[in-house]
Amino acid sequence: MKAIVTSAFDMYRVGVGPSSSHTVGPMRAAFDFRQALLALGGPAPVARVTVTLHGSLALTGRSHHTHLAVTAGLLGMQPATAEPGEVLAAPDLAHRSGGLPLPGRLVAFDPERVIVAQTRERPAGHPNTLVFRALDAGGAPLLERTYESIGGGFVRPIDDDGAGGVGAGGRVPPRPFSTMADLLGLALAAGTPLSAVIIANERAAAGAPEQEVIARMLAIWRTMDACIESGLQAEGLLPGGLRVARRAGHFHRATLKEPKEAPLHAVRLAQTYALAVNEENAAGGRVVTAPTNGAAGVIPAVMRVAREVFGAGDEAIARALFTAAGVGMIIKEHASISGAEVGCMGEVGSAAAMAAAALTELRGGAPGHVEYAAEIAIEHSLGLTCDPIAGLVQIPCIERNAMGAVKALSASEIALVTENGAHQISLDRVIRVMKRTGEDMQTKYKETALGGLAVSHVEC
Repeated sequence: MKAIVTSAFDMYRVGVGPSSSHTVGPMRAAFDFRQALLALGGPAPVARVTVTLHGSLALTGRSHHTHLAVTAGLLGMQPATAEPGEVLAAPDLAHRSGGLPLPGRLVAFDPERVIVAQTRERPAGHPNTLVFRALDAGGAPLLERTYESIGGGFVRPIDDDGAGGVGAGGRVPPRPFSTMADLLGLALAAGTPLSAVIIANERAAAGAPEQEVIARMLAIWRTMDACIESGLQAEGLLPGGLRVARRAGHFHRATLKEPKEAPLHAVRLAQTYALAVNEENAAGGRVVTAPTNGAAGVIPAVMRVAREVFGAGDEAIARALFTAAGVGMIIKEHASISGAEVGCMGEVGSAAAMAAAALTELRGGAPGHVEYAAEIAIEHSLGLTCDPIAGLVQIPCIERNAMGAVKALSASEIALVTENGAHQISLDRVIRVMKRTGEDMQTKYKETALGGLAVSHVEC
């Protein structure tokens, strides 16, 4: 068994919108290339830097702020600490500075001219590929790095010959697992919830006591919760030209007027909170990948409902987020969380499965119930396309998060009322089907804005 070494905290990255694969990942790649530039020796100084975007990054990168993110990363900004306004202003800063200020020199870099979208050729590897080049004054190459932005803010550097690459690394955890069957076996053998297995591994990786690990996840939950609040307070139109109005605040006020005993109260709350997060994401605000920016609203919305409707405390929510992360790790390992690779079943579908698992554990479900809830959510997301209109993470992405949150609630309900969580199709089996379905899906339905709803205004 090849144990998963991805951290739970890698599944929840604090960053800026609108996209983890097109904004957060490219910024991380650009920052990494900047660090390589700083370490570059030799007699010939770097005179200029160029960046080439391939695949989905080339087709929808501009509407996802990829050029802003790349510029910000090269200027030394990182997603977790950069303010949204700083990222938006990064090209202006590069222009005012005359390029990229590096210690002892200024490297020529005009974002509008040297960040080039290569749309003619499909990349051999992952569809979200970036190539950075550093050149001397005569145009001779000094350094070249290729990166794949593989979803959720994860970045995979590729060796210069294109054959290698570095995946997520780390020590083998003390309670290793690769599949949901492995994770279930560990939990059942120890008589613990699934979250306890993930927490034990995080404790070992950090060399920290349990409460310190829990406190770190509590900080993630509070950032998610703060994003909901920001989205509820904001009004007006979202940027990008589609004239999409923010609705979360209006929906929330209307929902609060109805009695809490109303049949669909929890559903309406979940929809409202998901809308709030993804409106913030679409505006380039501060969000947490869960597991991606495009699906960032599902888990926070369901966890907020868990607190307000089911009475879950914040520490219990933090623990349940480890369970959600475990499900996300398995999906990422055996399928994908990238919309450019498998469509939106990898984003909102994965988020719904993660949220359903977390909610089911919070409501007292046994590990079998938790696995079943996640399986239901993925099974009924198979084939979900990623076809945003104008390449913007707005239509259908914002409403799709609201629907994903409701799907998580329904999946949890079905699992919990099933005796012992008994079911016929395992989560591992559905994840394998998810991968094959993504491979069969046409490219135009995978975050390229070339098919589906993305062209509905042209075709209909």
